[in-house]
Amino acid sequence: MAASTGERETVCVTGGSGYIGSWLVRLLLHRGYTVNATVKDLNDEKETKHLEALEGAESRLRLFQIDLLDYDSIVAAVTGASGVFHLASPCIVDRVLDPEKELLAPALKGTNNVLTAAKTLGIKRVVVTSSVSAIIPSRNWPADVPKSEDCWTDEEYCKQKELWYPLSKTLAEKAAWDFAKEKGLDVVVVNPGTVMGPILPPTINASMQMILRLIQGCTDIYEDFYMGSVHVKDVALAHILVYENTSATGRHLCVESICHYGDLAAKVAELYPEYNIPRLAKDTQPGLMRSKTAAKKLMELGLQFIPMDQIVRDSVESLKAKGFLS
Repeated sequence: MAASTGERETVCVTGGSGYIGSWLVRLLLHRGYTVNATVKDLNDEKETKHLEALEGAESRLRLFQIDLLDYDSIVAAVTGASGVFHLASPCIVDRVLDPEKELLAPALKGTNNVLTAAKTLGIKRVVVTSSVSAIIPSRNWPADVPKSEDCWTDEEYCKQKELWYPLSKTLAEKAAWDFAKEKGLDVVVVNPGTVMGPILPPTINASMQMILRLIQGCTDIYEDFYMGSVHVKDVALAHILVYENTSATGRHLCVESICHYGDLAAKVAELYPEYNIPRLAKDTQPGLMRSKTAAKKLMELGLQFIPMDQIVRDSVESLKAKGFLS
Protein backbone atom coordinates (compact mmCIF):
# COMPACT_ATOMS: atom_id res chain seq x y z
CA MET A 1 0.00 0.00 0.00
CA ALA A 2 2.97 2.32 0.37
CA ALA A 3 3.31 5.08 -2.16
CA SER A 4 6.27 4.62 -4.48
CA THR A 5 8.23 6.88 -6.76
CA GLY A 6 6.14 7.71 -9.80
CA GLU A 7 2.98 6.28 -8.26
CA ARG A 8 1.51 8.54 -5.62
CA GLU A 9 -1.47 6.93 -3.99
CA THR A 10 -4.31 9.14 -2.77
CA VAL A 11 -5.60 8.74 0.78
CA CYS A 12 -8.28 10.58 2.73
CA VAL A 13 -7.71 11.93 6.24
CA THR A 14 -10.84 12.98 8.11
CA GLY A 15 -10.15 15.53 10.81
CA GLY A 16 -7.07 16.60 8.91
CA SER A 17 -6.84 20.01 10.58
CA GLY A 18 -6.71 18.60 14.12
CA TYR A 19 -3.70 17.98 16.34
CA ILE A 20 -3.03 14.38 15.24
CA GLY A 21 -4.53 14.89 11.80
CA SER A 22 -2.16 17.73 10.93
CA TRP A 23 0.85 15.59 11.81
CA LEU A 24 -0.54 12.66 9.83
CA VAL A 25 -1.08 14.86 6.77
CA ARG A 26 2.47 16.18 7.17
CA LEU A 27 4.02 12.69 7.27
CA LEU A 28 1.85 11.38 4.44
CA LEU A 29 2.87 14.27 2.20
CA HIS A 30 6.50 13.67 3.14
CA ARG A 31 6.14 10.02 2.05
CA GLY A 32 4.75 11.05 -1.33
CA TYR A 33 1.05 10.48 -0.83
CA THR A 34 -1.62 12.74 -2.26
CA VAL A 35 -3.98 13.65 0.58
CA ASN A 36 -7.66 14.54 0.69
CA ALA A 37 -7.90 16.18 4.12
CA THR A 38 -11.20 17.18 5.67
CA VAL A 39 -11.96 20.27 7.74
CA LYS A 40 -15.12 21.65 9.33
CA ASP A 41 -14.93 25.05 7.63
CA LEU A 42 -12.89 25.85 4.51
CA ASN A 43 -13.23 29.56 5.28
CA ASP A 44 -11.58 29.24 8.70
CA GLU A 45 -7.84 29.94 8.38
CA LYS A 46 -7.27 28.31 11.77
CA GLU A 47 -8.15 25.04 10.07
CA THR A 48 -6.57 25.55 6.67
CA LYS A 49 -3.54 27.84 6.80
CA HIS A 50 -1.17 25.52 8.67
CA LEU A 51 -2.07 22.64 6.35
CA GLU A 52 -1.56 24.67 3.20
CA ALA A 53 1.89 25.65 4.49
CA LEU A 54 3.09 22.03 4.72
CA GLU A 55 5.80 20.85 2.36
CA GLY A 56 4.16 19.21 -0.65
CA ALA A 57 0.74 20.70 0.09
CA GLU A 58 0.63 22.94 -2.95
CA SER A 59 0.63 20.01 -5.38
CA ARG A 60 -0.63 17.05 -3.35
CA LEU A 61 -3.08 18.32 -0.73
CA ARG A 62 -6.78 18.84 -1.35
CA LEU A 63 -9.05 20.20 1.38
CA PHE A 64 -12.70 19.21 1.75
CA GLN A 65 -15.33 20.63 4.07
CA ILE A 66 -17.38 17.90 5.71
CA ASP A 67 -20.00 17.37 8.37
CA LEU A 68 -19.77 13.90 9.93
CA LEU A 69 -23.56 13.69 9.90
CA ASP A 70 -23.74 14.64 6.20
CA TYR A 71 -23.00 11.48 4.23
CA ASP A 72 -22.72 13.20 0.84
CA SER A 73 -20.00 15.54 2.09
CA ILE A 74 -17.97 12.52 3.24
CA VAL A 75 -18.39 10.76 -0.12
CA ALA A 76 -16.90 13.78 -1.89
CA ALA A 77 -13.78 13.64 0.28
CA VAL A 78 -13.32 9.87 0.00
CA THR A 79 -13.87 9.67 -3.77
CA GLY A 80 -10.64 8.84 -5.58
CA ALA A 81 -8.82 7.59 -2.48
CA SER A 82 -7.34 4.13 -1.99
CA GLY A 83 -7.36 4.31 1.80
CA VAL A 84 -9.00 6.30 4.57
CA PHE A 85 -7.70 7.48 7.93
CA HIS A 86 -10.72 8.31 10.08
CA LEU A 87 -9.62 10.71 12.82
CA ALA A 88 -12.51 13.17 12.92
CA SER A 89 -14.37 12.89 16.22
CA PRO A 90 -15.30 15.48 18.85
CA CYS A 91 -12.92 15.59 21.83
CA ILE A 92 -14.53 17.25 24.83
CA VAL A 93 -13.23 15.92 28.13
CA ASP A 94 -15.24 18.18 30.42
CA ARG A 95 -18.13 20.68 30.33
CA VAL A 96 -20.36 18.47 28.19
CA LEU A 97 -23.85 20.00 28.19
CA ASP A 98 -25.55 17.70 25.68
CA PRO A 99 -23.65 14.36 25.47
CA GLU A 100 -25.75 12.95 22.64
CA LYS A 101 -25.44 16.02 20.41
CA GLU A 102 -21.87 17.04 21.29
CA LEU A 103 -20.15 13.65 21.47
CA LEU A 104 -22.12 10.46 21.02
CA ALA A 105 -23.98 11.11 17.76
CA PRO A 106 -21.05 12.66 15.84
CA ALA A 107 -18.68 9.90 16.99
CA LEU A 108 -21.02 6.97 16.32
CA LYS A 109 -22.97 8.16 13.27
CA GLY A 110 -19.89 9.83 11.83
CA THR A 111 -17.93 6.59 11.99
CA ASN A 112 -20.74 4.68 10.30
CA ASN A 113 -21.00 7.32 7.57
CA VAL A 114 -17.26 7.23 6.85
CA LEU A 115 -17.16 3.43 6.79
CA THR A 116 -20.24 3.25 4.57
CA ALA A 117 -18.64 5.66 2.10
CA ALA A 118 -15.41 3.65 2.20
CA LYS A 119 -17.19 0.36 1.52
CA THR A 120 -19.33 1.85 -1.25
CA LEU A 121 -16.30 3.37 -2.99
CA GLY A 122 -14.16 0.23 -2.73
CA ILE A 123 -11.55 1.54 -0.28
CA LYS A 124 -8.71 -0.94 0.43
CA ARG A 125 -8.21 -0.27 4.13
CA VAL A 126 -9.60 2.10 6.75
CA VAL A 127 -7.51 3.11 9.76
CA VAL A 128 -9.77 4.24 12.59
CA THR A 129 -8.38 6.44 15.36
CA SER A 130 -9.79 5.23 18.65
CA SER A 131 -8.21 5.93 22.05
CA VAL A 132 -7.06 4.37 25.28
CA SER A 133 -10.36 5.86 26.43
CA ALA A 134 -11.91 2.81 24.74
CA ILE A 135 -9.68 0.64 26.95
CA ILE A 136 -10.05 2.41 30.31
CA PRO A 137 -11.83 2.90 32.66
CA SER A 138 -12.18 -0.87 32.95
CA ARG A 139 -12.75 -1.63 36.62
CA ASN A 140 -13.11 -5.40 36.19
CA TRP A 141 -9.72 -5.94 34.55
CA PRO A 142 -7.33 -7.99 36.75
CA ALA A 143 -5.14 -5.64 38.83
CA ASP A 144 -2.04 -7.80 38.30
CA VAL A 145 -2.27 -7.77 34.50
CA PRO A 146 -1.20 -4.77 32.35
CA LYS A 147 -3.98 -3.33 30.21
CA SER A 148 -3.88 -4.52 26.62
CA GLU A 149 -5.83 -4.47 23.38
CA ASP A 150 -8.09 -7.15 24.90
CA CYS A 151 -9.39 -4.67 27.48
CA TRP A 152 -12.52 -2.57 26.89
CA THR A 153 -13.93 0.43 28.72
CA ASP A 154 -16.87 -0.24 31.04
CA GLU A 155 -19.78 1.52 29.33
CA GLU A 156 -22.07 1.43 32.37
CA TYR A 157 -19.38 2.94 34.58
CA CYS A 158 -18.95 5.77 32.06
CA LYS A 159 -22.68 6.47 32.10
CA GLN A 160 -22.78 6.47 35.91
CA LYS A 161 -19.79 8.82 36.16
CA GLU A 162 -20.86 10.88 33.12
CA LEU A 163 -17.60 10.14 31.35
CA TRP A 164 -18.99 10.94 27.94
CA TYR A 165 -15.75 11.12 25.96
CA PRO A 166 -14.57 7.57 26.84
CA LEU A 167 -18.10 6.35 26.14
CA SER A 168 -18.14 8.04 22.73
CA LYS A 169 -14.79 6.51 21.72
CA THR A 170 -15.84 3.07 22.95
CA LEU A 171 -19.16 3.07 21.12
CA ALA A 172 -17.58 4.40 17.92
CA GLU A 173 -14.83 1.79 17.91
CA LYS A 174 -17.25 -1.05 18.59
CA ALA A 175 -19.43 0.24 15.75
CA ALA A 176 -16.40 0.17 13.46
CA TRP A 177 -15.65 -3.45 14.31
CA ASP A 178 -19.30 -4.44 13.88
CA PHE A 179 -19.36 -2.74 10.47
CA ALA A 180 -16.11 -4.40 9.38
CA LYS A 181 -17.42 -7.84 10.33
CA GLU A 182 -20.86 -7.41 8.76
CA LYS A 183 -19.77 -5.67 5.55
CA GLY A 184 -16.36 -7.24 5.00
CA LEU A 185 -14.43 -3.97 5.16
CA ASP A 186 -10.72 -4.05 6.03
CA VAL A 187 -10.51 -1.99 9.24
CA VAL A 188 -7.55 -1.55 11.57
CA VAL A 189 -7.51 0.58 14.73
CA VAL A 190 -4.97 2.73 16.60
CA ASN A 191 -5.61 3.44 20.31
CA PRO A 192 -3.39 6.39 21.34
CA GLY A 193 -2.80 7.46 24.92
CA THR A 194 -2.56 11.13 25.92
CA VAL A 195 -1.06 12.65 22.78
CA MET A 196 1.56 15.33 23.39
CA GLY A 197 4.35 17.13 21.57
CA PRO A 198 4.70 19.93 18.98
CA ILE A 199 1.46 21.68 18.02
CA LEU A 200 0.94 22.39 14.32
CA PRO A 201 -2.52 24.05 14.39
CA PRO A 202 -2.91 27.51 15.99
CA THR A 203 -5.32 26.12 18.60
CA ILE A 204 -4.65 23.88 21.60
CA ASN A 205 -6.23 20.44 21.92
CA ALA A 206 -7.57 18.61 25.00
CA SER A 207 -4.51 16.44 25.62
CA MET A 208 -2.11 19.38 25.56
CA GLN A 209 -4.51 21.24 27.84
CA MET A 210 -3.80 18.47 30.34
CA ILE A 211 -0.08 19.24 30.63
CA LEU A 212 -0.77 23.01 30.50
CA ARG A 213 -3.15 22.70 33.47
CA LEU A 214 -0.55 20.66 35.33
CA ILE A 215 2.09 23.37 34.79
CA GLN A 216 -0.41 26.02 35.90
CA GLY A 217 -0.81 24.18 39.21
CA CYS A 218 -4.13 22.40 38.69
CA THR A 219 -4.47 19.21 40.67
CA ASP A 220 -6.97 17.45 38.41
CA ILE A 221 -6.42 13.70 38.62
CA TYR A 222 -7.23 12.03 35.33
CA GLU A 223 -7.53 8.63 36.96
CA ASP A 224 -10.42 7.48 34.80
CA PHE A 225 -8.79 7.83 31.39
CA TYR A 226 -5.07 8.59 31.76
CA MET A 227 -3.00 5.57 30.82
CA GLY A 228 0.23 7.07 29.59
CA SER A 229 1.50 9.60 27.06
CA VAL A 230 2.74 9.32 23.50
CA HIS A 231 4.44 11.73 21.11
CA VAL A 232 2.13 13.07 18.41
CA LYS A 233 4.67 12.21 15.70
CA ASP A 234 4.65 8.58 16.86
CA VAL A 235 0.85 8.50 16.72
CA ALA A 236 0.88 9.76 13.14
CA LEU A 237 3.56 7.26 12.21
CA ALA A 238 1.59 4.45 13.87
CA HIS A 239 -1.34 5.22 11.57
CA ILE A 240 0.88 4.96 8.51
CA LEU A 241 2.53 1.73 9.71
CA VAL A 242 -0.77 -0.07 10.27
CA TYR A 243 -2.03 1.18 6.89
CA GLU A 244 1.03 0.13 4.91
CA ASN A 245 1.54 -3.23 6.64
CA THR A 246 -1.18 -5.63 5.53
CA SER A 247 -0.16 -7.96 8.38
CA ALA A 248 -1.41 -5.37 10.91
CA THR A 249 -4.82 -6.39 12.23
CA GLY A 250 -7.07 -5.48 15.15
CA ARG A 251 -6.39 -2.83 17.77
CA HIS A 252 -3.00 -1.20 18.39
CA LEU A 253 -2.33 0.33 21.78
CA CYS A 254 -0.19 3.42 21.15
CA VAL A 255 1.61 4.64 24.30
CA GLU A 256 5.26 5.19 25.14
CA SER A 257 4.50 3.21 28.29
CA ILE A 258 1.60 2.53 30.62
CA CYS A 259 2.11 4.85 33.57
CA HIS A 260 0.24 6.84 36.18
CA TYR A 261 -0.73 10.50 36.00
CA GLY A 262 1.58 10.99 38.99
CA ASP A 263 4.48 9.72 36.85
CA LEU A 264 3.79 12.44 34.28
CA ALA A 265 3.60 15.12 36.99
CA ALA A 266 6.90 13.94 38.50
CA LYS A 267 8.63 13.99 35.10
CA VAL A 268 7.43 17.53 34.31
CA ALA A 269 8.58 18.67 37.77
CA GLU A 270 11.99 17.06 37.22
CA LEU A 271 12.57 18.64 33.81
CA TYR A 272 11.01 22.04 34.61
CA PRO A 273 11.69 22.81 38.27
CA GLU A 274 10.95 26.50 37.61
CA TYR A 275 7.24 25.67 37.44
CA ASN A 276 5.17 24.98 40.53
CA ILE A 277 4.11 21.45 39.59
CA PRO A 278 1.71 19.89 42.13
CA ARG A 279 3.14 16.96 44.07
CA LEU A 280 0.88 14.00 43.43
CA ALA A 281 0.80 10.58 44.99
CA LYS A 282 3.11 8.08 43.32
CA ASP A 283 0.24 5.72 42.57
CA THR A 284 -2.49 8.04 41.36
CA GLN A 285 -4.37 5.16 39.72
CA PRO A 286 -4.59 2.03 41.86
CA GLY A 287 -5.20 -0.97 39.66
CA LEU A 288 -3.30 0.42 36.68
CA MET A 289 -0.21 -1.73 36.25
CA ARG A 290 2.79 0.01 34.69
CA SER A 291 4.35 -1.46 31.53
CA LYS A 292 7.09 -0.42 29.10
CA THR A 293 6.05 -2.89 26.41
CA ALA A 294 2.29 -2.38 26.25
CA ALA A 295 2.51 -1.21 22.63
CA LYS A 296 4.40 -4.30 21.47
CA LYS A 297 2.22 -4.72 18.36
CA LEU A 298 3.40 -1.35 17.04
CA MET A 299 6.97 -2.03 18.18
CA GLU A 300 6.93 -5.21 16.11
CA LEU A 301 5.95 -3.08 13.09
CA GLY A 302 9.12 -1.05 13.67
CA LEU A 303 7.88 1.89 15.73
CA GLN A 304 10.53 3.09 18.19
CA PHE A 305 8.69 5.28 20.66
CA ILE A 306 10.08 8.70 21.56
CA PRO A 307 10.91 8.58 25.32
CA MET A 308 8.95 10.45 27.98
CA ASP A 309 11.68 13.04 28.59
CA GLN A 310 11.49 14.17 24.96
CA ILE A 311 7.69 14.06 24.92
CA VAL A 312 7.56 16.45 27.88
CA ARG A 313 10.27 18.76 26.52
CA ASP A 314 8.67 18.97 23.07
CA SER A 315 5.28 19.63 24.65
CA VAL A 316 6.41 22.40 26.99
CA GLU A 317 8.58 24.11 24.37
CA SER A 318 5.71 24.02 21.88
CA LEU A 319 3.33 25.54 24.45
CA LYS A 320 5.87 28.33 24.93
CA ALA A 321 6.39 28.86 21.21
CA LYS A 322 2.64 29.02 20.56
CA GLY A 323 2.14 31.55 23.37
CA PHE A 324 0.10 29.29 25.66
CA LEU A 325 2.84 29.31 28.29
CA SER A 326 5.34 31.95 29.30
